[in-house]
Amino acid sequence: MNFFRGVMGGQAAGPQPSGAETIQKLCDRVASSTLLEDRRDAVRALKSLSKKYRMEVGTQAMDHLINILQTDRSDSEILGYALDTLYNIICNDEEEEQDAVTPLPASGKQKNVSMPDEAAQKQADDLGAQFTDQFIQDPEHVTLLLTLLEEFDFHVRWPGVKLLTALLKNQGPQVQGIILVSPMGVSRLMDLLADSREVIRNDGLLLLQQLTKSNAAIQKIVAFENAFERLLDIITEEGSSDGGIVVEDCLLLLLNLLKNNSSNQNFFKEGSYIQRMKPWFEVGDDNSGWSAQKVTNLHLMLQLVRVMVSPVNSPGATASCQKSMYQCGLLQQLCTILMATGVPADILTETINTVSEVIRGSQVNQDYFASVNAPSNPPRPAIVVLLMSMVNERQPFVLRCAVLYCFQCFLYKNQKGQGEIVATLLPSTIDANSISAGQLLCGGLFSADSLSNWCAAVALAHALQDNLTQKEQLLRVQLATSLGKPPVSLLQQCTNILSQGDKIVRRGSKVQTRVGLLMLLCTWISNCPIAVTHFLHNQENVPFLTAQISENLGEDERLVQGLCALLLGICIYYNDNSLENYTKEKLKQLIEKRIGKENFVEKLGFITKHELYSRAAQKPQPVFPSPEQMLFDHEFTKLVKELEGVITKAVHKSSEEEKKEEEVKKTLEQHDNIVTQYKELIREQDAQIQELKEQVASMTTQNEQMQNTVTQQLSQIQQHKDQYNILKLKLGKDNQSQSNSQGESSQVNGLQTEELTQLREEVEELRKQHSLLQTQLSDKDALINTLRSEKTEGSAAGSDNTELLKELEALRSQVQSQSAEITQMKTERQELLRRAEAGSSDAVSSSDGSSDAAKIAEVESRLAAQTTETEKLKEEAKSLSQSRAELEQQLASANSTVAILQTEKTKLQTEVQESKKEQDDLLMLLADQDQKIHSLKQRLKDLGETVDDEDDLDARDQTDDDYEEDEDED
Repeated sequence: MNFFRGVMGGQAAGPQPSGAETIQKLCDRVASSTLLEDRRDAVRALKSLSKKYRMEVGTQAMDHLINILQTDRSDSEILGYALDTLYNIICNDEEEEQDAVTPLPASGKQKNVSMPDEAAQKQADDLGAQFTDQFIQDPEHVTLLLTLLEEFDFHVRWPGVKLLTALLKNQGPQVQGIILVSPMGVSRLMDLLADSREVIRNDGLLLLQQLTKSNAAIQKIVAFENAFERLLDIITEEGSSDGGIVVEDCLLLLLNLLKNNSSNQNFFKEGSYIQRMKPWFEVGDDNSGWSAQKVTNLHLMLQLVRVMVSPVNSPGATASCQKSMYQCGLLQQLCTILMATGVPADILTETINTVSEVIRGSQVNQDYFASVNAPSNPPRPAIVVLLMSMVNERQPFVLRCAVLYCFQCFLYKNQKGQGEIVATLLPSTIDANSISAGQLLCGGLFSADSLSNWCAAVALAHALQDNLTQKEQLLRVQLATSLGKPPVSLLQQCTNILSQGDKIVRRGSKVQTRVGLLMLLCTWISNCPIAVTHFLHNQENVPFLTAQISENLGEDERLVQGLCALLLGICIYYNDNSLENYTKEKLKQLIEKRIGKENFVEKLGFITKHELYSRAAQKPQPVFPSPEQMLFDHEFTKLVKELEGVITKAVHKSSEEEKKEEEVKKTLEQHDNIVTQYKELIREQDAQIQELKEQVASMTTQNEQMQNTVTQQLSQIQQHKDQYNILKLKLGKDNQSQSNSQGESSQVNGLQTEELTQLREEVEELRKQHSLLQTQLSDKDALINTLRSEKTEGSAAGSDNTELLKELEALRSQVQSQSAEITQMKTERQELLRRAEAGSSDAVSSSDGSSDAAKIAEVESRLAAQTTETEKLKEEAKSLSQSRAELEQQLASANSTVAILQTEKTKLQTEVQESKKEQDDLLMLLADQDQKIHSLKQRLKDLGETVDDEDDLDARDQTDDDYEEDEDED
């Protein structure tokens, strides 16, 4: 123990060992001691030396410390010492390294005590990375550390969290890969957020920040471990924007999880977590107390909103988030902050950028933003207030950039908003008593501040982006330059400022102004032949552009030359040749004479080769380090990319190539017209086919109804037959009675006679029905033969439908007649039953018992004959019923044959139409061939060659004669 007293500060006799020797002895003690207390004291001593002798402890003791973690799991104290020691030798934090700085010299002069110099810091970082590589060389060490984090003991869990955080800082991707493949590795780390001890929970947040950096797979796992719910709960518990550093850590972790991760963004939106962000931005009326931490928290919250609606996200996901933010009131809350007073400048700037992306491309959000008014007297639209800040040179540069971005997002894919902005410039809508957006833009466009000129030009260009109507409307804007002079158009004023030789405009510091005006003019006249004509109508514009392009100017003026070349190229490409002096051909000749085509194309390429061009093309938000570098707009870079190639081709094309292109365009238009006609014909035929299908469907329905009716009638006939059999049995029983009198027998005979008459009538009716069905079947056969004969003609659809309708009417009338007959038969049947009952009762009452035996025999013989005849009639009725069923089956097969023939007829009609189309194409080809032959003959004649036309005429005459003879023979 004396050895440890010497190490821990006690005085021992003899010479003191060096640090390396002491560490070596301690390592031997850790490796060889059998008592847990000895090992614990040795590890504690290593911990105390690990900061001062970081290199020695890390080189000699790391393996022994890892062995302690594996073997002494039961003692939390020694585990804590070992983890702290490993953390000290691996961690590169600045505050942890301050103890290792060289002590003060005797003179008392400080040598950078507060922080190590760059060389020392780099050496410390390299040392930490080296020890980290040594620790993670075996992945089981990281797995062991994850297992130790399950220990609830504070002295084990807290240093374990810090050690894993340090490992992730030094070698993040490697440690992330090990944790990702470790079973339940991420889930164990997520449990740290539920720890009741705030120190562990807060350090757990720092650990998860390092764990989720640039690893989408881990980000998804953490998100699906309910991270959003836990983090939002912590933010709410800590006071939202008024909270401390813990809120900042939670927001940083949320940014890691959501940025550039579409899956987590969708999960965040679907989980209704956007609605929980609204209370963060509820700022009170008293905005005087803005602490630094609150500014940081609110800044991160605004960044979180921007991540969800960033322009780099997929359009569908962005639109869905924008809709949710409007519905839950988040956009309204942001606009409240936007118009509030006392908000710090950086928060106001970030709020403007956030509102910009929330409304970008969303018509509903843009309409709401247009309706927001500032709390002033009188109230002014928020757009007007923001534009006032943009054209005010005393405002901060970043704020003016944010306002410009907001205005661009408001007009992005918003033709309604573009029309409203342009309308404020038109003479009929100008209000002299109020300041409008158009007045502010014009004021900024012609002010003395070059940045205001550029911002106003770009803002006005966005009001014209992809909107031909507003480009033409803006040509009506008139400006009063000075008293006593007539007003000039806005287009004319812009070109005047460019073309005038004033030194103020030509100075190098005003390149920004000229670039802005040229971008505005290029956007204005592109894809608008009317604006091109107005621009060329000024006789000074084209000479100015050619002079600018042909001059050999400095490096700063090359961009202006390129934009002038682009403007002149647009005048060529979108020229409708309405001005004789400035047609496409004449402008190209002018370029060839004054500039040279190759020189023109070279100057045009100066735009895309500029270093600031590629920076502006990366993202829509205008972000520039200084006002002097603010030269290109994002949307304008798209326009340049679209027009550079076509302008180059247009300049190099000859007049013959242009004529050929025009001919090709005309031919394509003719083909388009032909295709349109065929499409209309196909639509008509589709309508006719649809009508026929509906008719067939209705006929099928009617046929099914009739079949159901026939089935019901057959069942009724069967019921009547059953009733007849019952009645016959009853009458037979009455006739077998020997006590019946002669009157009874005569009544029975009369009754049976009537029944036989009735049966005969029924049989006759069935025969009539049989003959009628035979007639219908023959009609069907005739109809089938007719359809087969007219199959090739393809014009019998209407007549077939008419015949089918007639058949249906005939079947309907037949069913009605059968129903009437059945009703009549029922009535007669009831009458027979009534008479039979009355006859039997009379016979019983008047029986005198003196009947003659001969009469009885005669009655019995007559009854037997009538019974035989009845059986014959029944058999005949049965056979007629069977034949009727067969006829009905034949009728159904005939209907199916008709349907098949209809299908074949439709196919034939389609083939006929296709053959007609092919014939038309052949005729067109023949006409083109004749025209080519004629043109070739004409060219031969022009070249002086003799063309024998008489042979062709004779051949044609002979062909015509032969054709007439063939017609006569036909």
